[in-house]
Parts: sequence; structure tokens; C-alpha cells
Amino acid sequence: MEDATPAAHVTRRNHDAAQSVLDQAVREGGVPGILAQVRDGGGHWFGTAGVADTRTRRARGHEDRFRIGSITKTFTATVILQLVTEGQLALEDTVERWLPGVLTGNGHDGNTITVRQLLNHTSGVFSHTSDQPALSRQESYTPEELVEIAMSHPADFPAGTGWAYSNTNYILAGMIVEQVTGRMLADEIADRLARPLGLTGTSLPLGADPVLCGPHSSHYTKLFSPDPDATVYNVTELETSPYWAAGGMISTVADLNRFFAALLGGRLLRPEQQREMFTMVPTESWLPGATYGLGVSRLALPSGTAVWGMGGALFGSWSYVYGTRDSTHMLAVNINADWATGRWEDPIGIFTDLLEAEFSRSADSGTARGNRAVLLGSTSSEPN
Repeated sequence: MEDATPAAHVTRRNHDAAQSVLDQAVREGGVPGILAQVRDGGGHWFGTAGVADTRTRRARGHEDRFRIGSITKTFTATVILQLVTEGQLALEDTVERWLPGVLTGNGHDGNTITVRQLLNHTSGVFSHTSDQPALSRQESYTPEELVEIAMSHPADFPAGTGWAYSNTNYILAGMIVEQVTGRMLADEIADRLARPLGLTGTSLPLGADPVLCGPHSSHYTKLFSPDPDATVYNVTELETSPYWAAGGMISTVADLNRFFAALLGGRLLRPEQQREMFTMVPTESWLPGATYGLGVSRLALPSGTAVWGMGGALFGSWSYVYGTRDSTHMLAVNINADWATGRWEDPIGIFTDLLEAEFSRSADSGTARGNRAVLLGSTSSEPN
């Protein structure tokens, strides 16, 4: 097993520009803390700025765990594709085959929506997280209750005729995993991905457990308010059942890099399923320059460089993990808040700067770029 401690290796590239972005995120962007890990040519670099806890002023550490939001989708999709490899289901199976009577009403029809369409967001299924009043009625939710919320709204479009990001797609995908295997999704993720890869800080919490176990940073939220003076809440303990297979997991920067390096490197799926996962479709009103596959995305950075991975946001935590298609250069980053101020409208702008600092063609020379880490911030909404 490779050494998971970033300080144990020296990478081939100068990361001064990346560290500059981290420092600016705290100094100019107003975030409590940010941490990043780079895997590059077999080595690691770890950088941090700000604090893990605004009360104790403890620095963020490379082992800190955090909620990864929609990066959960990549784990769920990988489990689905492994089941496809094993012949237990097919991407062209309808939802109705595995979840009879669940996907119906208001233009939704499980007979016309496939597993593939759930995973690449072309199903037209309404996203239950767009109905926040419904998610405020009780403390926790079952997956079935989340789908019922979605079914109370009209479908976004007939299956296969458009693209819209829907968290309900992945709630349904998680339900299908459990129907096919007869086991909890959390156990499938643990046995198929976390344990074999040595992802010791990665898990999908069971039920309504709000606790963030192990070393972790505190999570701070302004409830996605654009008001710079909005009240800040500590949501380190958070009941995440409304997100589950779509956004409920916990991980670390080292674990995320290790998982995505294995995925991009073709070590988790057979070639046919790898091609399916990375068959990208255009997206609408999501991230600038993004296309979407089966639980993964491709970003075209402002410089023209392309990176593959996923981003995720949840109350108090915002994360990205992206890398080169051959997996030789990876970056994972987390902000323990869901806002950014100054020249950035949200953390995506900070992450775009950081990705440019690491992956743009001008960074390949290995020379420092000084205190000016470029770059063009994104104005997109949260990825989760």
C-alpha cells in the first residue's frame, strides 16, 4: 500500500502558485480554511491555509475528514458499473424493472427511464432537493420519501430529450444497487471501493447518523446566502439522509485522490464499462465548460486545459477532485464553508484558480508563478 502521508514524497512540480491560491482564498475570499493535496508523478504535495476550527484556531490537517457532497455520485456510479460488469444489471434496464411502481406520476414513467439516464442526468426526473420546504418537514428521510417528493413535481422533460442535474437520479441509483445486491449501499461502497483501496477516511454514514467521526474540520455555513454579513452556523454535525447516494459521503483529500486515480487509471472498471463512464454528454446551466458522463465530469479550464473528476457541495463543505485523464496528476481540495467573498462569487471560482495553477499548460514548466495565481473565477452555482 502506498504511503498516504503527503510529506513523505517530493513532487516534480513547483506548487508555489497553488499555495498562493490557498492563501488568497483565506485572505481575500474570507473562507475559514482550505486544504489541498496533489498527486504528481508518484509523489504528493499537501497545502493548507486558514483554520479547521474558528474557535480553537487549529490548523487543517491532511487527515481531516469532510463531507464530499456530490462526489458521492462517482462512488455510486462506480458500484453500478461494477454490477454491470458482473452481469447483475444493464445500463439499458429500465427503472421500472428494478423499482416497480416507484417512478410514476407528473410525467415521470419508470418504463421509459433507463439506469444510464439516471447516471448521466438525461432522465428528466425532478430533483427533490429543489423542494427545500418539503425537506424541512421532518428530521430524516428514507430514499422512498425523497422520490415521493420528486414525484409530486412535474418531470423536467421526457427521458432522453435534455439534461438537468437531479439528485433524485442518484437516490434511485442507490435504491437499485440495494435491490440488485440485497445489501446496503454503504456496505457495497465499503467492500468494493473503500477497503480494497485503503480509503480509511471514507464512508457513507448509515441512516440518520449526523456525526463526523475521526479527525475532522468544523463545517461552517451561511445557508448559501449571498449576503456577506449573513449569520454563520456550525453544521459539523449534520443529518444527511436527504442526500444519501447523491451526496452523503465523508472522505479526505488523500482518499479522494487515491480513488479517482484508480478510477481514471482504469483499475476499478473493465474497458467497456470505463468507456461507458467516460462517454460525456453536454450539460446545460451547470458548470462552465463542463460535460458529464456517468457520475464524472470533464471541465475545460479557461486556459483550455481539460481535467476529469467531480465536485460536491453540502452545507458547510465544498470540495473538488480533478486530474489528467491518465491519472498521473491529481488534485483534491476542500473548503470548510459554502461561501467565498472578494473577487470570487463562490468557492468554484477559487477551485478554478487552483486547477489553473496546477494544470494549465503554462504551469507545466515547473517554475513558480509568484503571488499572482491568475485567474478567471467561475460564477456557476454549487455543484451538488
